[in-house]
Amino acid sequence: MVSSTHWLASQAAMRMLELDGNAADGAVAAGLVLQVVEPHLNGPGGDLPLIVASADDPTPRVLCGQGPAPAGATPEHFAGLGLDRVPGSGPLATAVPGAFDAWMVLLRDRGTMTAREVVAPALHYARHGHPVLERVARTIETVRDLFTDDWTTSADQWLVDGAPPEPGTLVTNHAWADTLERLLAEEASAGGTREQGIDAVRRAWSQGFVAEAVGVFARRPFRHSGGQVLPGVLTAQDLADFEATWEDAVTLDWRGHTIAKTGPWGQGPALLQVLQMVDAAGADDPGTVEGAHTLVEAWKLAMADREAWLGDSAEVPLEDLLDPAYAAQRASLITATASRDLRPGSPGGREPRVAAQALAVDGATDVDATVGEPTVTREGETRGDTCHVDVVDRWGMLVSATPSGGWLQSSPFIPEVGFALGSRLQMMWLEPGLPSSLVPGRRPRTTLTPTLVLRDGIPVLACGSPGGDQQDQWQSVFLLRHLVAGLSLQEAIDAPQLHTTSFPGSFHPRATEPGVVVAETRLGREVLDGLRERGHDVLEQGPWTLGRLCAVAVDPGTGIVSAGANPRGMQGYAVGR
Repeated sequence: MVSSTHWLASQAAMRMLELDGNAADGAVAAGLVLQVVEPHLNGPGGDLPLIVASADDPTPRVLCGQGPAPAGATPEHFAGLGLDRVPGSGPLATAVPGAFDAWMVLLRDRGTMTAREVVAPALHYARHGHPVLERVARTIETVRDLFTDDWTTSADQWLVDGAPPEPGTLVTNHAWADTLERLLAEEASAGGTREQGIDAVRRAWSQGFVAEAVGVFARRPFRHSGGQVLPGVLTAQDLADFEATWEDAVTLDWRGHTIAKTGPWGQGPALLQVLQMVDAAGADDPGTVEGAHTLVEAWKLAMADREAWLGDSAEVPLEDLLDPAYAAQRASLITATASRDLRPGSPGGREPRVAAQALAVDGATDVDATVGEPTVTREGETRGDTCHVDVVDRWGMLVSATPSGGWLQSSPFIPEVGFALGSRLQMMWLEPGLPSSLVPGRRPRTTLTPTLVLRDGIPVLACGSPGGDQQDQWQSVFLLRHLVAGLSLQEAIDAPQLHTTSFPGSFHPRATEPGVVVAETRLGREVLDGLRERGHDVLEQGPWTLGRLCAVAVDPGTGIVSAGANPRGMQGYAVGR
């Protein structure tokens, strides 16, 4: 079974499974197709965390394709440019590209096929075209003036006679197709084993022509989200110094299941905190006033802890953050009235510290279209965010992956290689001494957060969602509906969604909206009015506007596999046999 955010990616993964490939082969094929057909949501120059486990090797393992800050990305450099924060877009906002290498490492270590086999669908769509999504065209329209006035290489790639492509017309990316062909030529000439061929592809990326072209282009001055025209600091050596790494997952035993997430360089541990707080508070039905209120308040507390404690730092007190006693203490702060305060806790008795800029509440919601992962407008319109893919094969391997970054609107298109760089550095603070402070070689505390679930030590469920700061919030609703209430995958995905924005956002301008809850009208008048009575500022959205869940599952007892896909936006797709 496969579920992803685009039907072509799901079908590409399914083709690999039909050819006797496994879940890793399928996930790589899907991920590479997503880079081509959803260029406003992810790209080769972006980021990728994923989690994988199998019946034969059930210990969940995280593959980190989140690139770190370049060597030249120092707070002193930004201060010297007159900047008090990392811009939301442009060359200065880029971390080291990590997505492509991570896909290749997954293929090498857990897959069975060659790079040429899994690259074939993406190469076809890049070379011969694919029907462009309406959302891609709309995204290009929002940044058309920037493209024509400054990011002219992006204009050359994405504009047709000065305008966005018409939805449904064929769009190609010949430069990326050429890059893929050159990379595959390295595999063909490497000789030796399958793994050696894939490593030859990786070398050509990180130490060869790709790194050279990226390093030269990144030092060109371009307009950033604040209007400044400046060069970046990323170099070819930064790419050479990076490789995707395997890590242990962070896990929580909960309700008869083990929930596996990435380490504290992602926001995943916050989900584990919330599940514990919901248990401690004794309200686990988000379809009731009490359950929705409790969940929202738990997320406010967990996100306050995210701001104070999570990041790519050896000092993160993860064991104390996930201590059941700490969860109970935090849950005791949840009262019948909505909180509007940012209340980080003191795990292990430590004194919390939050970035000074994170305490500046401005409530800004309308920002430059180039910054961050725009998710849902106040009118409920989905402008784009990121991607997700889940795969389960007939041998019981599951992969949950959330690729993002390198959007066409995040940085200028590099014509020599056919992709844009990402803007993940905007999640780092220039203020020193924080877990998420900008330090060369340190990973940004990403919002990307795949999930893998085990039962009795056997992997049974992979799920995830696009959505920036909302990713784990929406997943918590899904997990409560599926694992606790017993809804099927599709029923749990379809169920009404909600989230809060009452904490500092991860993306520029890092705004907080105290007390705000964003909710689908399908939650019902009783719940929505009940939340208002408890002091929440409820922003009602259309009935099918929030949540972007994908999920696949396997029953180890019967071997039956299942999947569900998000109906919102009519783009997600689940397929299997």
